[in-house]
Amino acid sequence: MDQKQARQLRKILIAAAVFLLLIVPDTLQTFPFAGKTGRFAPALYLIPYLLCGLPVIRKALLGIRNRQVFDESFLMMLATFGAVVTGEYSEAVAVMLFYQVGEWFQDYAVGRSRRSISGLLELVPESASIERADGSVELADPDDVAVGDVLVIKPGERVPVDGVVLTGESMLNTAALTGESVPRHVREGEQILSGCINGEGLLRIRAEKAFEDSTVSRILELVETASEKKSKTETFITRFARVYTPAVVLAAVLLALIPSLVTGDWGTWVYRACEFLVISCPCALVISVPLAFFGGIGAASAAGVLVKGSNYLELLARLDTVVSDKTGTLTEGSFRVSEVCPAEGISRTELLRKAALAEGLSTHPIAVSIRERLNEELPDTALNMKLVTDVDDIPGQGLAATVEGRMVCVGNDRLMQAQGVECPAVTDEAATVCRVAENGVYLGTILIRDRVKPGARQVLAELREAGVRRIVMLTGDSRSVGEAVGRELGVDEVCAQLLPQDKVARVEALLAGLAEGGRLAFLGDGINDAPVLTRADVGVAMGSMGSDAAIEAADVVIMDDDLKKLPAVIRIARRTVRIARQNIAFALTVKLAILALSALGLAGMWTAVFADVGVAVLCILNSMRLLRRRNGAKADRI
Repeated sequence: MDQKQARQLRKILIAAAVFLLLIVPDTLQTFPFAGKTGRFAPALYLIPYLLCGLPVIRKALLGIRNRQVFDESFLMMLATFGAVVTGEYSEAVAVMLFYQVGEWFQDYAVGRSRRSISGLLELVPESASIERADGSVELADPDDVAVGDVLVIKPGERVPVDGVVLTGESMLNTAALTGESVPRHVREGEQILSGCINGEGLLRIRAEKAFEDSTVSRILELVETASEKKSKTETFITRFARVYTPAVVLAAVLLALIPSLVTGDWGTWVYRACEFLVISCPCALVISVPLAFFGGIGAASAAGVLVKGSNYLELLARLDTVVSDKTGTLTEGSFRVSEVCPAEGISRTELLRKAALAEGLSTHPIAVSIRERLNEELPDTALNMKLVTDVDDIPGQGLAATVEGRMVCVGNDRLMQAQGVECPAVTDEAATVCRVAENGVYLGTILIRDRVKPGARQVLAELREAGVRRIVMLTGDSRSVGEAVGRELGVDEVCAQLLPQDKVARVEALLAGLAEGGRLAFLGDGINDAPVLTRADVGVAMGSMGSDAAIEAADVVIMDDDLKKLPAVIRIARRTVRIARQNIAFALTVKLAILALSALGLAGMWTAVFADVGVAVLCILNSMRLLRRRNGAKADRI
């Protein structure tokens, strides 16, 4: 607990001790001049009352001054003042004391939930060590790091911005960023994310992004805005409390006035009205439901998944269909040339050289794989891009470029058909087929394969266990490649040869066919996935491999490329919603039952205290189960 919570707890304990010193002799009638009818009773009971109740009274008076009268503090002040008027001094102190106990539990629970998220703030280092041209190292604010700066990361220091390792080799602690406890080994040429802690080796890295664009800044921005997007359950509870509290005060006033005017017994009915106010206080609902969702977001962040709002957590709990991109999401996205099939009279290296030149300016994984294969067969080959002009990228088909004065087309069968080029059949269904033609003459075929991510099939099985009914894979690859990968993964449906706009249309069709109350999530990582991530009920992006556009458009971000996090966060979401509903049902049931008993005169102020504070504390403790860890178990097991 923090210092504020410690001070509040001390006040509560002192007030409780004074209260016990008064109530025990009072109950045993060994201190009669301090009893309910004793002359010193009001003054003596005022001591513990003010010790624990002064902040509540101050808050209630501020609410009245700001024209925000009807809240829990006002109800507690009104109820305890009523108890004092009727001579029930001990009950007045008890109500205020136990209300403050409930408030302390709330503050402690929220603080614990917040710490699970605010721990992310520690990802930001206080300074960055920038290496200057003369070899000197200067300490600067991370905001002052420019793209291209060389940074020195000493052992134990946090990485301030995303970059590439220039020299050095080390183990990185990525636990705070991705939830993974196993350090990641990095060496020269590898990407490194901001927020990670360097191990024992000294690293020199080149900054690839400015601080505001780095991973750690994006995480903090997501965390800061997460609480602004409330779930439907939270929104309902907020609206409910705004109407419910004034109605409760009016009902209590009527309960005090009407029977008193009929019977003339003002003391009894004013006391019962005070009981009514205490029992019907909505703090158990107002506190525990948002706390449950806040705890769920904290548990997800501890597992390496950032949920941008509790509304998305609620939607995840109702997932019916998961739609996923293929390349880079379900597969590794690291294409390799598996086979080179030149036409008669064309050498393998000539076929690769023509294709590599045409694709020389492209960053597409297929283009990269062709250039890598050419470099393997002809080491240290430098492509002369001055030989290439008029590059035309044809969406969904490939590209055409003028290479050494001749039109070279590199792409799929649709591109070849458009050019009137006949191509032989290919038997490898799982390979991406890249055809090459020059001036309308077929030069050959390059087969490229992408491997399914290890454990991807198991993840899809876990999604079904978590309650997902249908899994669909979307891809821009050919139908044969898509269906081959789909069979290997065990998906329900494969939609192939899709352009970005086709993916949006397909997701909209799936949304229209959802069962009542069901929700659809899309899982992707590329720039072309951003429109679909936005259109889905829940967009899920891969944080370490995903593009900035995909992460920005997504509602949920998996901070590494571990697909196992998706079924884990669905389990967290379902448990969060279940706990919130448990709190609502329990609070309303107990309050209605005790209200009925109070109206019949069968429940006293102590019972009312339990109906308010006791129920609130139990609901808070129930919500805190979301943050519980046993024996170092990860939060995704909650």
